[in-house]
Amino acid sequence: MHPDELNALQAVSADDPEAIAACEAGEHTVLGRRNRRYEGHAKSTGLELYTDDLALPGMLHGKILRSPHPHARIIAIDTSAAEAIAGVRAVLTGADMPTPYGIIPWTRDEHALALDRVRHVGDAVAAVAAVDEETANRALDAIHVEYEVLPAILEPREALESSAVQIHEPTKEGRNGNVTKHVLLEFGPVDEAMDEAEVVVEGEYYFHGTTHAPIEPHCAIARSDANGILTVWSSTQVPHYLQREIARVLELDVARIRVVQPAVGGAFGGKSEPFDLEFCVALLALRTGRPVKILYTREELFYSHRGRHPIDMWYRVGTSRDGEIRAVDARSLLDGGAYASFGLVTTYYSGQLLTAPYRIGSYRFESTRVYTNKPACGPKRGHGSVQPRFAFEISLDKVAERIGIDPIELRRRNFMGTGKTVNEFTVKSNGFLQCLDAVEQASEWKKKFGKMPYGKGVGVAGSCYISGTNYPIYPNQMPQAAAQVQIERSGRVTVFHGASEIGQGSDSTMAAIAAEELGVPLGYVRVVSADTDLVPVDLGAYSSRETLMVGNATRMACETLGATVRAAVAAEWGIAPDAVRLAGGWALEAGGATSTGRRMPVAEAFQLAETANGTLGAVGHYDTPKDVHGEYRGGTIGSSPAYSFTAHVAEVEVDPDTGVVDVKTIWAAHDCGKALNPMLVEGQIEGSAYMGFGEALMERQLVKRGDPEGGLHDAPSLLDYRIPTSVDCPEFVALIVESNDPEGPYGAKEAGEGPLHPSLPAIANAIHDAVGIRMDRLPFTPDRVWKALQESRTTV
Repeated sequence: MHPDELNALQAVSADDPEAIAACEAGEHTVLGRRNRRYEGHAKSTGLELYTDDLALPGMLHGKILRSPHPHARIIAIDTSAAEAIAGVRAVLTGADMPTPYGIIPWTRDEHALALDRVRHVGDAVAAVAAVDEETANRALDAIHVEYEVLPAILEPREALESSAVQIHEPTKEGRNGNVTKHVLLEFGPVDEAMDEAEVVVEGEYYFHGTTHAPIEPHCAIARSDANGILTVWSSTQVPHYLQREIARVLELDVARIRVVQPAVGGAFGGKSEPFDLEFCVALLALRTGRPVKILYTREELFYSHRGRHPIDMWYRVGTSRDGEIRAVDARSLLDGGAYASFGLVTTYYSGQLLTAPYRIGSYRFESTRVYTNKPACGPKRGHGSVQPRFAFEISLDKVAERIGIDPIELRRRNFMGTGKTVNEFTVKSNGFLQCLDAVEQASEWKKKFGKMPYGKGVGVAGSCYISGTNYPIYPNQMPQAAAQVQIERSGRVTVFHGASEIGQGSDSTMAAIAAEELGVPLGYVRVVSADTDLVPVDLGAYSSRETLMVGNATRMACETLGATVRAAVAAEWGIAPDAVRLAGGWALEAGGATSTGRRMPVAEAFQLAETANGTLGAVGHYDTPKDVHGEYRGGTIGSSPAYSFTAHVAEVEVDPDTGVVDVKTIWAAHDCGKALNPMLVEGQIEGSAYMGFGEALMERQLVKRGDPEGGLHDAPSLLDYRIPTSVDCPEFVALIVESNDPEGPYGAKEAGEGPLHPSLPAIANAIHDAVGIRMDRLPFTPDRVWKALQESRTTV
């Protein structure tokens, strides 16, 4: 044996008594434990490489010229002065990339650079590549664009009613070009049930719109090599989607495009579709023959954001005298900004994802998304359902107050359990009652609700979210996720998977699954992900799909390899394969009265398997179940293999003299199915609750109205756009609930988005408990709270 192989064999064979004992007891030895993050050391020590850290030989700097007008026709663009500047290597305009793009195939309404019209301040008009950033900026200043300024629509109600101003072309059927999507779905006799309801509450609610504010702005680099392969490095969270859209827009062979996702410094949904800079660097690299990089400024990021939609909501809820939900009637008007983005899906999500964890007798929702001359909105953590959950959970508290029961008890009475929702989604596991129990006990709810001094209060809210979309964004019959796993005679295991690591821990999860199934220490697992040349197709990190989908695919591949290794060891020992276990760096004869307690280093077991079978590798895939949704139009949108559930209790102190809301603690209990790594799950719960807290009290993505500043962002910097610092944060208490879903790997469901939803309504309900006012409009800034307190005093 080669000395290097011997050293590796000895290193992987160190005793792990705890793992061996767990293995012999039939327990997991890696999963369910508080394991380190796969990329944690590199990130915490500053060694990790992000896209902007990359510098290629001969690299040019790119910049994008953006519109100063919210709505205007482009009459002419003169780039000659820019092209004449020394050091400028290429200039692009919309004519160079005329093919429209969009993440949803049916709503491709964007161009990498505007063709004939700009539709919001910050819309991309031209792009340059130059030898340095200063020269690129001078080139932008030298480009002359002649605009015909058009009337701008900045209010969604005006967009809905306007016929004179059309932001996009009217449809062939003559429908308003300002409407992206209109959805009206009804399940059961809503009007009859509402008429018969003994208690009816009605209210108007408003979500203000927020953005992601990641630490890392968008960045992309492109290079065309001597073999004609175009490589794009991007801080995207959808590498394979981006690869296909670049090929389509630039009319290239998709097989000759490679997209690599380096480490991503925050995404939260804001990098889950193609952006103008990725197309621009690709074409600039092809035109110049040199690598090109574009990095958004922070201001550009605010104008390109794709954050959470502002929504006007009207909700009516009818119940029996004892609180049974008989009917829900909801209307929503979504301000989508200038382009569709994920808007078709968002319009459905604003109603479809409301129907659990509660049993609802009948339900109708009408949602309309309109275009406005503002930056386009899209998916942000908890896509589409944070806003309606805010309205609905406050409505439930109003019902509880009306009939005089505890808000937690009202939610218990309406618990749906498992089975079909009113809109025909299938729920196979549901730990919501345990979530309610956990936050009730941890917060000492019964001692506090309605019993604390004026100015102090607690509030509760619940929610449900998806673990991956049941159908891909672009229609196809192929698997939604796949993985390839290789084991090597030294004891090393390499997992090749397409999941996009954006901080949620997908690389760590796949490494832990491989270590569990193949019996190697975590340090012996390598992970290769999010490189379209090296890994199987995966559709990206959106809708909390990676743990369930890629996790199932990785487990399948590892189980295949594990069976091969166990069979080889069993043949060597003359025992049945099911008597062999792999754990803690060993292959063991485990269990049974006839067991001799034999064991060998797992690397030696791999060598036996390779001797018997040749090079060892296996593939796994996952596709979603087909019978978990209704057959009506739109029934697949919002359907998921599994649903997670969350309950929050928030405790607040409200200063009646200033309106300042001080959130003291948020207890967040989340049903994640099975916590494959409790530390990662707790981090996701806390991060989600943090983001919801920030949206409730501070964050506002605002655009100015009126001349001459109409369409300008109100606060396009992190100095002005307030997000919570550690000084602002309450105590977050993460409580894990496990329901073991049959669709998830080892029972696991999502934990990255669902825990956000209840934060906002729980804080709103706590404010009511503290000072008796209903905050139905976000955010709960001191001026808004103070004004509401003054108004409540004048109406008493």
